[in-house]
Amino acid sequence: MFNSRNPVFRYPTGAVANCLPVHFKIDMPRDLRCSAARLLVRDDSTGKIQALDMFWCGMNGDNHEWWECHFAAQKPGLYFYHFEVTTWRGILNLHKGFGGDGTVMGNGNEEWQLTVYDRSFHTPDWLAGGIMYQIFPDRFFSSGKPKANVPTDRRLHKNWQEKPEWQPDSKGEVTNSDYFGGDLAGITKKLDYLKSLGVTCLYLNPIFEAHSNHRYNTANYEKIDPLLGNEEDFCILCQEAGKRGIHVLLDGVFSHTGSDSIYFNREGRYPVQGAYNSKESPYYPWYNFQNWPDDYACWWGFKTLPNVTERNPAYNQYINGKGGIIRRWIAAGASGWRLDVADELPDEFLAHLRTAAKIENPEALVLGEVWEDASNKSDYGKRRKFLLGDELDSVMNYPFRNAILGFLRGEDPAQMMEIILNVLENYPPQVIRLLMNHIGTHDTERALTALVGEPVADHDRQWQAKTHLTEEQRELGLKKMKLASLMQYTLPGVPCLYYGDEAGMEGYKDPFNRGTYPWGTENKDLLAWYRKLGKLRRILSCLREGSFVPLNADDHTMVYVREDSVDAILVALNAGENPRTLYLPDEWRTAEPVFGEAPDRNCGVILQPCGATALVRQKHPSVSGPFPLGKPETPEEAVESIKDKIMENMEQDPKIKNELLNFLKKI
Repeated sequence: MFNSRNPVFRYPTGAVANCLPVHFKIDMPRDLRCSAARLLVRDDSTGKIQALDMFWCGMNGDNHEWWECHFAAQKPGLYFYHFEVTTWRGILNLHKGFGGDGTVMGNGNEEWQLTVYDRSFHTPDWLAGGIMYQIFPDRFFSSGKPKANVPTDRRLHKNWQEKPEWQPDSKGEVTNSDYFGGDLAGITKKLDYLKSLGVTCLYLNPIFEAHSNHRYNTANYEKIDPLLGNEEDFCILCQEAGKRGIHVLLDGVFSHTGSDSIYFNREGRYPVQGAYNSKESPYYPWYNFQNWPDDYACWWGFKTLPNVTERNPAYNQYINGKGGIIRRWIAAGASGWRLDVADELPDEFLAHLRTAAKIENPEALVLGEVWEDASNKSDYGKRRKFLLGDELDSVMNYPFRNAILGFLRGEDPAQMMEIILNVLENYPPQVIRLLMNHIGTHDTERALTALVGEPVADHDRQWQAKTHLTEEQRELGLKKMKLASLMQYTLPGVPCLYYGDEAGMEGYKDPFNRGTYPWGTENKDLLAWYRKLGKLRRILSCLREGSFVPLNADDHTMVYVREDSVDAILVALNAGENPRTLYLPDEWRTAEPVFGEAPDRNCGVILQPCGATALVRQKHPSVSGPFPLGKPETPEEAVESIKDKIMENMEQDPKIKNELLNFLKKI
């Protein structure tokens, strides 16, 4: 009767720009004797319902007929719609069913969503088709460079391989005050390694001065944390990354500060009058005191994280004004900001922040942390406007994570595919192409553990500390990691690799998911898999902004195609314990396998248990011969390939590596 994802029924499909007419068409059985049809559109911001008469427009075979109309939303926002038809049985409603389909019923209540974004909405081009890499700076790599002005109350681990501290101190508190010494200069030293993975954007967890190893309790937005280095180290990192085509994305924590900060100064560390010390402090209006000084609003009840009032003009000016924090660090070399708990920042603050970033650099990225569907999320009794064109460029894609891990853990493939398709239907295309597709972050279990480990459920830290994957679990987990990463790298959006996942790191929640990178003991097979995925994204045009077409999602299997005018890739996955034979559309008969086996003469492929096949078709007439995965086509690419190999095999011997690189420069 109607399918919102099929252009026959709705064109264009997906989110649309304001003022663009959308053509709606429904297919009605003749035996209902439909005499009238209407499209009912509800403006989510006002609640007003607009009824549009549909017109009979011809027969669809002998037993069905078409009704159609157009609708154009004049202003950005969310619009919810359903259909009403007058029949011999009375007035019936056509509401949303599973998978975007419509069902005629006497009464129903689920409506389709139409997202309408501002037609001037533009997002940065540089991230599309790329690869992100998330680094928890203290745990990635230490340059050994001496540091100045490091607070004396920090405990530095002597052994890089030790576990992060997880037990409460003598006061029963977990202070997160143990450090391993990873720093910005250390990241700079590993840029060639990151380039060998195909990384085009580094997302750094907070790097500003703060008195915990996670640094989400900012002490001073204007200073790099001394244990990480200084502003010069940051500028060098950005410059050296830029030489390799890598951008740097900073983590902005603007919903709260630390109580131990120059702004609040509850602990008295700083020789300034913070909001806790005096009502005359310039920072006092930033905070919300119920009863000064000890009774104040704080983030999720943590007294060490006092909330700021983002609507305060002075705070907004400090963060978003001329010379403010947003513009200052973009000017220093950052390519944009990932915003912590973006859904707890007011719409007007987000709009000001976006304006500030774009003034400094029109191609700056503003990406938000939102765990749900960001197109229709409501909080504090208000529908949010994250993706309509004047707030965020894109978001962290937790729904895709849920779909990937859920599918591989045995949940219904059709339901997992529905999660993916809902996001693609609701989000603007400018947002989709930059979605941060992660399967693990500093806030979640490691993907390897989440895939095959015992669920953490209500287990405490002591259980998490002593529970590790068995050899059998780890073997299965590594197979599933390959499938998970294949999905992550081929679904619409940009894969974000959490440091160490490519090396086979495991671990439950904070702090066990924040161990040190295992330099020298990486899983070489998994690392090679990720390098191959990186090359795949560099070569295939369709993984930048190509269409997504689902072909199958049932019985532990999932099959989909990404396609554009240049090339196409078909990905088929089997998450089950038994082999599966799938028969593919005929056009894939001569496609080249980049993972798995080629189709047989009947266009069938056998998927092994926890196995996958990825097939590529080249459409461009200038492309001939085998698919060039890992086979450089130009002298420049050949040199880059040699460099990658050097980094892979000589990572632990910088002297030999530098000699070889100097030789390459000469030739």
